[in-house]
Amino acid sequence: MKRIILAALTASALSAPALAQRTPPPMPAAVDPKVAELRDAALKDDVAWDIVEGLTTEVGQRLAGTEAEARARAWAVAKLTALGFQNVRIEPYRMPVWERGTETAEILAPFPQKLTLAALGNSGATPAAGLTGEVAVFPSMAAFQAAPDNAIKGKIVYIGNAMPRTQDGSGYGAYGTARFTGPALAAKRGAAAIVIRSIGTDHHRFPHTGTTNFPAGVTPIPAAALSVPDAEQLERIAARGRPIRMKLVLTPRQVGMRESGNVIAEVPGSEPAAGIVLVGGHLDSWDLGTGAIDDASGVAITTAAAKRILDGPRPRRTIRVVWFGAEEVGGMGGDAYAKAHAHERHATASESDFGADRVWRFEVNLPPAARPIADRLQTALAPLGITRGSGLGGDGTDIGPTLKLGTAAIDLNQSGWDYFDTHHTPDDVLDRVDPASLRQNVAAWTAMLAVVANAPEAIDPVTPR
Repeated sequence: MKRIILAALTASALSAPALAQRTPPPMPAAVDPKVAELRDAALKDDVAWDIVEGLTTEVGQRLAGTEAEARARAWAVAKLTALGFQNVRIEPYRMPVWERGTETAEILAPFPQKLTLAALGNSGATPAAGLTGEVAVFPSMAAFQAAPDNAIKGKIVYIGNAMPRTQDGSGYGAYGTARFTGPALAAKRGAAAIVIRSIGTDHHRFPHTGTTNFPAGVTPIPAAALSVPDAEQLERIAARGRPIRMKLVLTPRQVGMRESGNVIAEVPGSEPAAGIVLVGGHLDSWDLGTGAIDDASGVAITTAAAKRILDGPRPRRTIRVVWFGAEEVGGMGGDAYAKAHAHERHATASESDFGADRVWRFEVNLPPAARPIADRLQTALAPLGITRGSGLGGDGTDIGPTLKLGTAAIDLNQSGWDYFDTHHTPDDVLDRVDPASLRQNVAAWTAMLAVVANAPEAIDPVTPR
């Protein structure tokens, strides 16, 4: 026992100098008490809920370029003005508009039954009486790409996928190619039409719409997404080994050029030369639900946070809130904004377009001299359960064109565990928004704006990600 005690004491003595030589962890950056106060007060915010509830109730669905989106812009101007923002205005632009028509599908053989589906944006149309054909079933995009052209030509192509549920939403990019590029590839290979398994993680009988694109010279074919249960039903039927015949009726149409626009509001800063802090989300939505998750929540969160700064001392930098138009159908609003404001100095850009679940992580793309801002953000956001990620910030369709100009980026990442259950479906409605999670978002964005808009560091241009 004495030998054991002596050995332990010796080991302790030997390790003490080594322990003393270790570099202590850096002290966390101090949080300005005013930032903490703003953050904590925002946990009781009701402005964001008021915006989401009002926009989805009084306007509803807001397909880009339609009369409904125009009503949404007028609603936004009235709301932002009433909240006290300055320089509230609409910046219009023109865009091509696609509208949905009739959409039905049924299996005629070997087991007759109706299916639930939704046309994809930019889909071509069937004849008014419909299109009937044999279905070529491919369980994945890879299987479709590997198939010979004679297995596709003249057929109604089906492409499956198995999008996983992830916190960061990475499954969308990995499996979304069936929607993003599948229809154009099927058209090039002579398919008569295409249906895909919805790009979603749910098992509700709600199809997920979304845009697909046909390059110049490629004639659009009818293209639609089956609800996940209907897609799985089709795959089970195919597993029986008998030919499948399907009838599709899809009658969307391109209606030509119409007006869309971005709605802009500001919290003027005391030092305009320090740059603009750009935040926002997109005002338009798909036409199946009321766009509560995608993206009334985003414009509400960023606006409510900016309102909290508006109601306090004037910030150093101007905060510009933008409700972008026409994001869902190709990001026209982001492109128009970047072109109209390329001459202005933007310090940072950030957008909220991933629903209303809690923010769990933040990431930045800041120049070296401004990196202390990220340290202060880490401390300010930690009480909300938000960690600092190791990736490079700079995500978002609407702010993407502005980021390409060299604008620094700050991302507040929301959890995507449930987002793709309702994304682009008829189930994207108000009761999918959790008020407590919405308030946590507002608190996070309030803290971010309070830190960034008043940061003493210069925020110079960066290399885009």
